[in-house]
Amino acid sequence: MKPLRPTVLVAIAVVVGVLCWAGARLWNSMGSLPGVPTAGPVVLAVIAVVLAATGISLRARLRAQRERVPGARGVDPLVAARAVVLSQASELVAAVVVGVYGGVCVYLFTGPEQAARRDQAVVALLAVVAGLAVIAAARFVQHVLRLPDDDDDPRTPRSGTGSTTPTTRNRA
Repeated sequence: MKPLRPTVLVAIAVVVGVLCWAGARLWNSMGSLPGVPTAGPVVLAVIAVVLAATGISLRARLRAQRERVPGARGVDPLVAARAVVLSQASELVAAVVVGVYGGVCVYLFTGPEQAARRDQAVVALLAVVAGLAVIAAARFVQHVLRLPDDDDDPRTPRSGTGSTTPTTRNRA
């Protein structure tokens, strides 16, 4: 699987952010906007740390395997595939979370009750930063576990299949 392009992640975050900003304005005009949970940035930071630790561990194991260090444990392909899928899912969810908290953060910093909700705006801003850290850690895991590009050029011979040009035999 190819990783998501950064422009797709930015587009997701911007669209979700605009929708959440508009939703926050609407919600506040009809009543009182609920508070921003303080556990959000903490949970996102923990996820970022876990992803970064996974990437560092896998990078060290792959380096030891590549350098043929005696006693080095290789990386099971299933573990690598699971790590890539986890990082891609985390990256996508983090882009949505960045949009949600970003939209709420913009509303709280620019809304009618700026001074009263300054603490919630700071928590939302910290959640945006932690969400960006999750995206960065997920990209790092995907970079560590990236496979070399396939050369699909039919003119280049593949190893073990021989040449693609016809051979002629000398008859004497």
